[in-house]
Amino acid sequence: MTDTWAWEYDPDPGFVIGGIDNLAFVAQVEQRADELVRAAAALYLDGAKYMGGSPRMQEETVDASGMFVYQVVPRHQRVYIRQVTFLGL
Repeated sequence: MTDTWAWEYDPDPGFVIGGIDNLAFVAQVEQRADELVRAAAALYLDGAKYMGGSPRMQEETVDASGMFVYQVVPRHQRVYIRQVTFLGL
């Protein structure tokens, strides 16, 4: 894939965040995704050569307004955001 870690919506932004019109909430999700990328890069120093299983999907709460589901895939050097739920609180 690439030689640097990154995050992306999987399968695409329209599917994962389509319909969420609260841009501040989406910005919080993306900021947290940036933090998860830095943590994954520190944990999997040579992710492209990683031979173990990928970690399970995990949930991350974004204050009281929502949450998202993500998965770290070391061999791809990616954090995939799979689902975003906005509660509108």
